[in-house]
Amino acid sequence: MSNWARQSLARLDLGEPVALVTILATEGSAPRDAGTKMVVWAGGQAGTIGGGNLEHQVADQARRMLLSPVHFALQDYPLGPLLAQCCGGRVRLLIERLDNTAVDWLTDAARRLDADQPFEVRTRFNSGALAKTVAPVTASSRVGAAITLAGQPATARGARPTLGDVLVEPQDLPRPPVLLFGAGHVGQAVARALEPLPFRLSWYDTRPETAGISGVTVGTVAQLAAATLGAGRDGYILIMTHDHSLDYALTLAALAGGAFGYLGLIGSDTKRARFLSRLRKDGFDDASVARMTCPIGLPHLKNKAPEVIAVSVVADLLMRLEAARRERTRDMQLASL
Repeated sequence: MSNWARQSLARLDLGEPVALVTILATEGSAPRDAGTKMVVWAGGQAGTIGGGNLEHQVADQARRMLLSPVHFALQDYPLGPLLAQCCGGRVRLLIERLDNTAVDWLTDAARRLDADQPFEVRTRFNSGALAKTVAPVTASSRVGAAITLAGQPATARGARPTLGDVLVEPQDLPRPPVLLFGAGHVGQAVARALEPLPFRLSWYDTRPETAGISGVTVGTVAQLAAATLGAGRDGYILIMTHDHSLDYALTLAALAGGAFGYLGLIGSDTKRARFLSRLRKDGFDDASVARMTCPIGLPHLKNKAPEVIAVSVVADLLMRLEAARRERTRDMQLASL
């Protein structure tokens, strides 16, 4: 998952000014959600606000800002009438030019993003410039909160900021952990597929030769079994090692520990039946063994190429993540009634 603050710092370290583009609010159909950020510099960009004519126009505007004395612009884009984009919605953007005066707050934001720590970026609209600070967020009620301007939810058509108004952008959707066991061909393909996505990967194998693979932690069977306990209730466990007996030991440990959101075991229906039989003999009831998913991935994708399996597995995780976030939002809304 991209770290917009670290990407901004990397360009500033090279002596290049950068522009930070933020979607503050959307209305109707829009290519990306509020809070999406894109970093733009003279020779390139990192991230995307949805592509198409919108992104082209905004990137061009951002680069022109880099050559001007203007520090920021609040820009409204009706996607249909102005940009001829079929989605036909509306977005409000903040485009701001960053220089070395931004290093302190960007460094704080980058550190918190790396550590999955919820925080807020607070922007005060001063005369001709922006004052930026980063503040931690500790209240669980802030998770999933909307961007606000002058204490009210930001909208695509609402009042524009006046002198002294404060914009608050929550950065509070942490990446859930994925514990991946196995660094074979499929494991490597899954790790590559996960890299740009909103997950935090921990990757394990028992074979000494896998130590040369970037990101892999090599340990004993006992150490890997203990690692399954670190998923937490929102975490995802993927077991796809080179050894069925190791797969079983890890599955056993994960089910015994119980703290995970998803437990996926690579294998066929036959492997699943054999594991279920062994687990029941080892004392697990039907409710416990039902928490194991095997085979993994999307059921209609039958291709067994590692890259296809990876796409199937990661797509399934993304669907589960989206469902969990919808459920969390619904629960928060019900709790506020």
